[in-house]
Amino acid sequence: MAEKDLSELFVDTLKDIYYAEKQIYKSLPKMAKAANSDQLRAAFEKHHDETEGQIERLEKIFELLGKPARGKKCEAIEGILDEGKEIMDEYADTPALDAGLLAAAQAVEHYEISRYGTLKTWAGKLGHKDAVKLLDETLAEEKKTDDALSKLAVSAVNAEAA
Repeated sequence: MAEKDLSELFVDTLKDIYYAEKQIYKSLPKMAKAANSDQLRAAFEKHHDETEGQIERLEKIFELLGKPARGKKCEAIEGILDEGKEIMDEYADTPALDAGLLAAAQAVEHYEISRYGTLKTWAGKLGHKDAVKLLDETLAEEKKTDDALSKLAVSAVNAEAA
């Protein structure tokens, strides 16, 4: 068996996050619909729009690499999203629902921040300057979303849940 290198790992991880983003894109409207807080609903809707742009950036990176834009099932995001569904089911119609939804959304953001940070570093190592710029743009959005969710948790959602 031939040794796999960083370039193959980079493409595999791109496939992983591409799959993850598509699953997140499908989940966000459900989370927005379930949210009681107008602010939380708006945050989910805004991130849904951003996620569409993030998917497009990933497709550009695949194009730059001369690879087809294909996802590879990501067990990590499946698990995180399943936890979010569980919260929606178990805490429906309770004051704690929004706090749970927010926590689930932040778990998604932290996963994405980890992946995009790694991919950006690897793209730099591999000399993919255009990919670095695209990944950095998405990484900045993910960090901004996480920060906005944290502020929302502190300013309103957690207090309402208590």
